[in-house]
Amino acid sequence: MQIAISLRERSKASPLASSVLALNALAFGMASPAGAFTAYVSNEKGNSITIIDTGKMDVTKTVQVGHRPRGIALSQDGGELFICAGDDDLIQILDTKKLSITGTLPSGADPELLILSPDGKLLYISNENDNLVTAIDVATRKIVAEIPVGVEPEGMELSPDGKVLVNTSETTNMAHLIDTETHKIFANVLVDARPRAAQYTPDGSELWVSSEVGGTVSVIDAANPKIKQKIAFEVPGLSKEAIQPVGMRFTQDGKKAFVALGPANRVAVIDTATKKVEKYLLVGQRVWQLALTPDGKYLYTTNGVSNDVSVIEVASLKVLKSIAAGAFPWGVAIARQ
Repeated sequence: MQIAISLRERSKASPLASSVLALNALAFGMASPAGAFTAYVSNEKGNSITIIDTGKMDVTKTVQVGHRPRGIALSQDGGELFICAGDDDLIQILDTKKLSITGTLPSGADPELLILSPDGKLLYISNENDNLVTAIDVATRKIVAEIPVGVEPEGMELSPDGKVLVNTSETTNMAHLIDTETHKIFANVLVDARPRAAQYTPDGSELWVSSEVGGTVSVIDAANPKIKQKIAFEVPGLSKEAIQPVGMRFTQDGKKAFVALGPANRVAVIDTATKKVEKYLLVGQRVWQLALTPDGKYLYTTNGVSNDVSVIEVASLKVLKSIAAGAFPWGVAIARQ
């Protein structure tokens, strides 16, 4: 449909026709918003991946996958989605164009979370039942290293330069810092009970670790791996036991951090300079993991108990929409279309 008309043609049009054209142009522009991406959500109890068009903020398809999918990660070009199929003890590869499983990768028992190296060559996986981090060569699909860590490993993170791999162990209550060249642990940092996620600030100066049972986020000096500060949370009307920090994300400029607070059904917004909580955003029930759109404008949250995804506008810090997902949404990853 041609929207624009020349100035000469517009001068001949009636005021009513001009108004209709203007309204049509506006409607047409709104129908195809800029910055549309694709969000992939793993449904732990639904054994499926929900696919969301972030421009329309709507589900386009649901794909059945292996048993108990949790952690997910995209390849560098977005063409493949790596899925931790926990109860199948393997990693599935979903072709994001064909929307079908095209292969598998070996892993240890009960893979939970995973992260891709900056060069896209290695996939690091936490194996909860084996107390290992497994490194897999993506091209050869073979295990190249098995790194012993603490009991019940979960959180996975890489420093911005790719030199340090971080794993959190839920029962040992530690963040393990691993040299990615030697695959050896060079530091262990004791944090509060049941650490879940680890995230480096965009400049790599700090490592934040969330502790679900401890109810805190530990801020670790990356250069000298020691805790320099802890961030606590307080939501009026909720007990401390209900506030359980899990997934985390930083804005692209590093000025704000978002922390999912589990059964508190809130996402905390933190000023990274002052380490103060600025706001609590009410989302769905049992908020678990978080992901920002590549342009940094929207934050997607997975809400396990309410079986939905909340969309937060970063600039206004407002929750815009709830999108129905599958049974017990857990992980989320977002790619350019």
